[in-house]
Amino acid sequence: MSVTVCLRLCCVILAFAVVLFVCFSSSVTAGDIVHDDDDAPKKPGCENDFVLVKVQTWVDGVEDAEFVGVGARFGPKIVSKEKNAHQSHLTFSDPPDCCTALRKQLARDVIMVHRGNCRFTTKANVAEAAGASAVLIINNQKELYKMVCEPDETDLDIKIPAVMLPQEAGASLEKMLRNSSSVSVQLYSPRRPLVDIAEVFLWLMAVGTILCASYWSAWTAREAAIEQDKLLKDASDELTNAKDGGASGVVDINTTSAVLFVVIASCFLVMLYKLMSYWFVELLVVLFCIGGVEGLQTCLVALLSRWFKRAGEAFIKVPFFGAVSYLTLAVSPFCITFAVVWAVYRDVSFAWIGQDILGIALIITVLQIVHIPNLKVGTVLLSCAFLYDIFWVFVSKKLFHESVMIVVARGDRSGQDGIPMLLKIPRMFDPWGGYSIIGFGDILLPGLLIAFSLRYDWLAKKNIQTGYFLWAMFAYGLGLLITYVALNLMDGHGQPALLYIVPFTLGTLLTLGRKRGDLKNLWTRGVPERPCPHVQHENSQEFSQEFNEEK
Repeated sequence: MSVTVCLRLCCVILAFAVVLFVCFSSSVTAGDIVHDDDDAPKKPGCENDFVLVKVQTWVDGVEDAEFVGVGARFGPKIVSKEKNAHQSHLTFSDPPDCCTALRKQLARDVIMVHRGNCRFTTKANVAEAAGASAVLIINNQKELYKMVCEPDETDLDIKIPAVMLPQEAGASLEKMLRNSSSVSVQLYSPRRPLVDIAEVFLWLMAVGTILCASYWSAWTAREAAIEQDKLLKDASDELTNAKDGGASGVVDINTTSAVLFVVIASCFLVMLYKLMSYWFVELLVVLFCIGGVEGLQTCLVALLSRWFKRAGEAFIKVPFFGAVSYLTLAVSPFCITFAVVWAVYRDVSFAWIGQDILGIALIITVLQIVHIPNLKVGTVLLSCAFLYDIFWVFVSKKLFHESVMIVVARGDRSGQDGIPMLLKIPRMFDPWGGYSIIGFGDILLPGLLIAFSLRYDWLAKKNIQTGYFLWAMFAYGLGLLITYVALNLMDGHGQPALLYIVPFTLGTLLTLGRKRGDLKNLWTRGVPERPCPHVQHENSQEFSQEFNEEK
């Protein structure tokens, strides 16, 4: 195997190992609530749903910054439309914690208080008694916090809304109050749309990526099979060369490596969770760019070689890399520049386009190189990933007091927007903004199984109706669609996409294989039984000789 092929495999497998720990689908919005306290029971006077609240500010009559908070479980519901909200003067609490009676009465002002020293309901009651129209409680941490009632609190009748703001927002408001003569605020909680068009595009991107990768993988496998048959027909002594050529550049996963992969991915996820920081995210960006460059280069060379066949077939020796085609040399600078520009400007609003292009190219390339040899390996891999996804999204809350997968995917501890191993699209009609995201693992892992089904169909010469690929694609699309339905029903809370995708895709192939009588072959061999060309050729000669002798 050439040095170039080895480097290609190393880069892609490295990226494959790095990115597959993210099997997660979510809708990340500005000001997402990190703390979860859904175990606190609702009671009369303390039964509101937790909602995000926009706090719009005006400084000396000029509209200024907007902050995002979370409404309390107690108090009246906050209006949902901006036109129904009222501007109110903002003032400091005196004392700052608002745990004892205020030193002056308020004229329907919004009061800003610090968290701590007493219950949230106590602060709201004190503010209401002083004549405040609403209370903004400033958290002592950067994230939002759900304000609930204590178990021993009864007969709550708080008539003013209470909103929790993160520490950074509180610092900005305090600066406004000290540096200006008048600050006004307006509170409202716009409702999110049931479905955002970003989720539709993300669904199309995921399905389209698997579709392209599967056809490329199946076409390559069929070409390799045809070439192998030709060599076997020409001379049986070239069998070894045929096997070497067909396996070049392809990595088959076995049962042990499938289980080991999920274990390693879990260890890597915990490491990310513990070490998540600015420098660690930068390291992930570098690894993502390496994989993205290799993926983009591979896809572009394969695509352009149809039009520039001579450049694709003409090679030049490059030190250390060996024989490299002229087309690869022409494409590589563009791919490297593209990745570097994205890395430098990844914080701009439209950087998600470059991230998605690099990510899709990487996924397609990995699905071209990494194969599952049979349904047995696919079942083990997806079953382990199914349990892995559920554990690190839901069960990890019991051990770490927060969802490890969600924290890592959003980069809550890194001070950045999150890790780059995600496809994401900005939510276009959501008043809260943010992104809809899907982890690479939610495309790659099912994609391995779906690409396997199309390779089997083509080698078995099954048409679209009698094959397995169409049903596998339909099952994946339906599973991903149900993921987004669950995501919206859960009010945007992150969902383990493989919880819905794996039963649909894997269950469909297992059920169809058993019904059609192909399950044993799919489970063990993974390829249809085909007569050996040179054996078939010898048998036909013997038959012709016997037929002539009888005549």
